[in-house]
Amino acid sequence: MTQPIMSTYVFPARTTRADIELGALLQPKFGPDGLIPCITTDHVTNEVLMFAFMNAEALAHTIKSGKATYWSRSRSKLWIKGEESGNAQLVKELRVDCDQDVLLLKVENLGGAACHNGYASCFYRKLVSGAKADDPTSMKLEYAATRIFDPATVYKKK
Repeated sequence: MTQPIMSTYVFPARTTRADIELGALLQPKFGPDGLIPCITTDHVTNEVLMFAFMNAEALAHTIKSGKATYWSRSRSKLWIKGEESGNAQLVKELRVDCDQDVLLLKVENLGGAACHNGYASCFYRKLVSGAKADDPTSMKLEYAATRIFDPATVYKKK
């Protein structure tokens, strides 16, 4: 098991089920690893742009700055969307699901691309029609979107 991500930010303690599910106070449920899942959509079209995780610090930064900020599990650090690519996400609305263990950000996707591979959405491929669960060779993916930018020109190695 991985160590929980420690944070100096503390959100309101979770109280009763009724308060959590029907109340008017944000009481996010971070997992044992200190993370909460976050789905991000375009605030106009509702297209799903990406899925990532937040820790308490990322959530607090998102609320304070109005810029989508996530926890990068691969880099073990905060990640302000667009800090390298310029494809920032301005938060228009932050929602929680019924038991407050998943976040939904509705954002203005500046630059038009949410994916580090240069696509508007991280969900740019789909399973081909006719794929069969009992035939691994039929599990082909096809592109469902056009690339907006070339990552090789945007993400320069430092």
